[in-house]
Amino acid sequence: MQDSPPPPSPLDPDDALRRGLRRHRTAATGLLAGMGGLLLGSYALPPGYGTDLLQAAAKAGVVGGIADWFAVTALFRHPLGLPIPHTAIIPMQKERLGAGLGRFVANHVFTEAEVSRVLSKVDLARVLGDFFSDPEAVQPAAAALANSLPRILASLEDGRARRLLARLLPRLAGGPGAARVLARAMTALIEGGRHQEVFDLAVGQLKAVLAAKEDQLQAAIAARVRAEGGALVGWFAGAGIARRVLSALNAELDRVQPGDSDLRAAFEAWIRAEIHRLETDPERAAAVGRALREAVAHPAVAGWLMDIWGRLRTALEADATNPNGRTVQALQSALANIGSMLEGDEAARLRLNRGAERALIALLPRARSQLSEFIAGVVRNWDTATVTEKIELRVGKDLQYVRMNGTLVGFLVGGVLYAVLTAVFGRVAG
Repeated sequence: MQDSPPPPSPLDPDDALRRGLRRHRTAATGLLAGMGGLLLGSYALPPGYGTDLLQAAAKAGVVGGIADWFAVTALFRHPLGLPIPHTAIIPMQKERLGAGLGRFVANHVFTEAEVSRVLSKVDLARVLGDFFSDPEAVQPAAAALANSLPRILASLEDGRARRLLARLLPRLAGGPGAARVLARAMTALIEGGRHQEVFDLAVGQLKAVLAAKEDQLQAAIAARVRAEGGALVGWFAGAGIARRVLSALNAELDRVQPGDSDLRAAFEAWIRAEIHRLETDPERAAAVGRALREAVAHPAVAGWLMDIWGRLRTALEADATNPNGRTVQALQSALANIGSMLEGDEAARLRLNRGAERALIALLPRARSQLSEFIAGVVRNWDTATVTEKIELRVGKDLQYVRMNGTLVGFLVGGVLYAVLTAVFGRVAG
């Protein structure tokens, strides 16, 4: 009563499903045929109550089996090839089924409660931490990021990027967090002893300037003495005062050169005091923020920063293609640092997990709409014969049990109904 499925290909991944469906379909059809044979055979028995009961039960079994065969077949094709209305449901209603499936998955599977429940069981931060802490996994990831960097930079229109940086940098530099970032940088400078290197550099540069400009400074000091003390005093003492002033300055600079000088200690104490003020005094933090914002917004500083951006972009594009370059190493180090932080900082993991959950839930309404359209589009583009066959291969085996159950239940119900009606009304028509 059903068309046989097409012969399977030797490389057909659904070959096992085809053979399973064939076996179950043969069993269901064989049971129906057996019920029909029992019905025909019952007419060869001598008349009597038992024969009538068997005939009624067999008739009901045949009717039940045929009805369920019709229902199962109507899902996938026209029974016996006849264009009966409301048959071949899946091929005829493929687009509507796809749209309904898309709406169901989007609205009943990807719900906020379901997403939150799944994310609560998935420690995303720990997964990322384990991944970033694995050097063998981080190196290819860093190389992939570096390889994509030139394309990302190429997608940025240089003039637009420069204008954006010119607007963003003053805001970032003068924002409420700028003072905290500066305080942390100064703290790291002191803890690493690098502030003394800065001090040495400043002293060295000052001494170099004094040595290079000694003649001009002597002339300037002498001129100042003449202006304040008169031409006679300037003629007698101007040059000597200038030499003594410069000599005193150089002597003081030599005195602060040792690592235990008082001026060095005063310099460190000043830095620590400034760090404390930046962290505790809102007015001081706001003043530093304003100063940074004005400095970064100055045309000369802005031009310098844009020049740095251009040089940095050129260097990044040249270095990113080198698998052993600094860009890959920097990205690898950054990812490893993230992994270490996530492994050792439970609060950071919690913040990352909550942030990911909030981000996904915020995107969920739009994602649901797109997911529904995506599923509907995929189903719509499927070949009708192929999708019908795929569905039948996966649910057809269970539907054959529906046919078997219909045949057996019809047989039992028919027999029971005949017995009850006979008991109530006497002999009834078979």
